[in-house]
Amino acid sequence: MKRRPTITDVAARAGVSKSTVSLVLQGSPQVRAETAALVRAAMGEMGYVYNRAAATLRGSSVGLVGLVINDLRNPFFTEFAASLQMALASEGYATVISNSDEDPALQSRLVATMIEHGVDAVVICPAHGDGVATFEPLARAAIPTLQVLRRMDARTDLFPFSSFDYAEGSMEATRHLIGLGARRIAFVGGLDGLSVTQERMAGYSAALAEAGLPPLRVAGPSSRAFGLDAAARLAAEHPDCDGVLCFNDLVALGLLAGLMRAGAAVGDDIRLVGFDDIEDCALSWPQLSSVSCDIAVFARDTAATLLRWLSSGVKPPPERRAPVHLVARASSLGGTK
Repeated sequence: MKRRPTITDVAARAGVSKSTVSLVLQGSPQVRAETAALVRAAMGEMGYVYNRAAATLRGSSVGLVGLVINDLRNPFFTEFAASLQMALASEGYATVISNSDEDPALQSRLVATMIEHGVDAVVICPAHGDGVATFEPLARAAIPTLQVLRRMDARTDLFPFSSFDYAEGSMEATRHLIGLGARRIAFVGGLDGLSVTQERMAGYSAALAEAGLPPLRVAGPSSRAFGLDAAARLAAEHPDCDGVLCFNDLVALGLLAGLMRAGAAVGDDIRLVGFDDIEDCALSWPQLSSVSCDIAVFARDTAATLLRWLSSGVKPPPERRAPVHLVARASSLGGTK
């Protein structure tokens, strides 16, 4: 990445002294309005961002990493955030963790504040939607930035991306259901048109095609509430459904509750698999089969990659995929009757 513009660069562009630029940054009334406007225009043209915390950080042994997560209410992302924070802390870095709540406008404001406070790097699991207002300031500020779990900016040479091999996971899960005798298998949850949904459906679609079976799609939010509602919808609209692969475990746990309330023998009458293998999967009844994404190991690998980039300038490859595997439990294996 190119060097970040400095006060000296801004001063040269605006044709003023460094001290004048500093006074403008401090909001000093000593600078004429015309001169202040000239300085601010130079900052905008160069992509200069005032680093409030730079002086403090230069005198400190603790660096600062910004972490922006799309949905901290989801245990999958919460575990990632906690594991990454602990791995960075062990190497002397503090982490500022923010929740964008799937709001691109809020996300851009969070990132702008992190840049202003002098973060050394940013790790972002981006919100769905337009990411220009988020990623362009990071590019101008030349801050090392990793996209994780979701890729919203296609410039992976600039913002490397790492995630899991979702397609392989969905293929393994679908083949598992087919091997147990399921023939009308639904993919439930996830919003159509999103890359992460397409990735998680890719292996499902390929495995069905391989077996000569038709797909069955029930799209919707990635929540327990949607999963609960989907149980009634499947019973009413697709009574022949005998297997389900869910977009994530939250949908699967909601679906499990809805099926059990309706008196279905999950694992025997209908076989169910989730995705992510959060802790609740092993604690539910019946226990939920799920595609395991080892998020703690992934977080530690992300921290190591970022620290190597910061310490030695070794930039990560444009894309990395971590392996996944199916953890089969009673919700698909049966034996609960």
